[in-house]
Amino acid sequence: MNVLSLQSGTSADGIDVAVVDITPSGSRRRAGAVSRPATRADEIDAGSVETVAALPPRPAQLVMTPLHAETVAWEPTLRAEILAVAAGEPRDARAWTRLTTALGHAFAEAAARGIRESGATPDLIVSHGQTVHHEVEHGHARGTLQLGEPAWIAELTGVPVLSDVRMADIAAGGEGAPLMAFFDRLWLGAEARAAGRSIATVNLGGIANVQLVGADGGVVAFDSGPGNCLIDAVVDRASAAAEGYDRDGRRAAAGRVDESLLSELLRHPYFAAPAPKSTGRETFDLAVVDAALASAGGADPVGLDDLVATLTELTARTVVDAIAPVGATGTPATLICSGGGAFNPVLLARIAELATARDVVVESSAARGIDPAFKESLMFALLGYCSIHGVPTELATGPAGARVLGRLSPGRAPLRLPERLAGAASVTVNRATGHEHRTTEHRTTERRTTEHRTTGGAKQ
Repeated sequence: MNVLSLQSGTSADGIDVAVVDITPSGSRRRAGAVSRPATRADEIDAGSVETVAALPPRPAQLVMTPLHAETVAWEPTLRAEILAVAAGEPRDARAWTRLTTALGHAFAEAAARGIRESGATPDLIVSHGQTVHHEVEHGHARGTLQLGEPAWIAELTGVPVLSDVRMADIAAGGEGAPLMAFFDRLWLGAEARAAGRSIATVNLGGIANVQLVGADGGVVAFDSGPGNCLIDAVVDRASAAAEGYDRDGRRAAAGRVDESLLSELLRHPYFAAPAPKSTGRETFDLAVVDAALASAGGADPVGLDDLVATLTELTARTVVDAIAPVGATGTPATLICSGGGAFNPVLLARIAELATARDVVVESSAARGIDPAFKESLMFALLGYCSIHGVPTELATGPAGARVLGRLSPGRAPLRLPERLAGAASVTVNRATGHEHRTTEHRTTERRTTEHRTTGGAKQ
């Protein structure tokens, strides 16, 4: 089955588009061909249909092959509107309707472009949408809002669309995040069991989310706090939106950590709250930085480079503290980094330094064949594959049991669901071949080599 995924992170840098072939292990089908639902017959070389039918169903071992990856930049005025509503600026019903419609059109155009560029017609499109609010009350999620009407995607492409992938988990008592827990359990569970030691991952998006895949195959996952969102916000404000982020960590490298300010930032109650927990940019915004600056009250104002260095240290320290608290036993063997922040050499070096001191090896997901900028895209594609096949997804962030996530919008033809799978046992990701990860400016066909940003990443 070919799945096209669409997502835009909390930093709203652009729409990540990926086309991924997902095939049960052992299939002889060439990558990119449309699949029929897998059956036990695919796994047996001999035997009658009656014999196959008598066997109990077995969870599938899935193989993912990326076919295409691209980021389509937001039109500037639309991005400004996304950031404004995410920051809490009020809008009336007409404005909200226009925004979700405009976002739906943008996602639809990005999907159509992905289909043209990949040359592969997807069987399913998964659209996460654009998160504009994640409602947290008394430490737990009570709701979440992603905009981008999926009907526009289904109409333009003719392909069924899975959207609204978080609310079923929240309604069942979970946090609706991090979604990455489900992917990492299937991707790393066997390795962690074989090693007898847990493996950690972190997605360094606007918000940083961490996953601990245990030696028993279980997963603990939660948001550790800000990833790039505070860094982006102070750079964007100081430069009047001319910069928007700390390119290659240059400002952090030029600055010095202000320990007094860092201490104030670390006092934020979110860091002391027990897991499972989730957060968003509605919690970690410029008001948090300004309040900490006022409380630190130094004689000299904190310069921009020092402020960025301090916020970079905040992210590094809270990530490592989340996966390997000081003095804790049973720390993970490895920390695998992905997301936009994985391209920030200063942030990554500081995470590695702190983690190494606690006997944790740090590496990029690129070392395992997964582009750090598109790990989330793979996750959404896998989630869609599981949901369309009736496989419940467990996020391991609360009391919720596994739920089949998302809502389906049929394409132009009547919706026909594939045969239900018994479950997913594991996933292997093939190294991408034949596609170039690139960024495309809005409304242009010009291609250029991707300049990885140190921002972005969906709320996972």
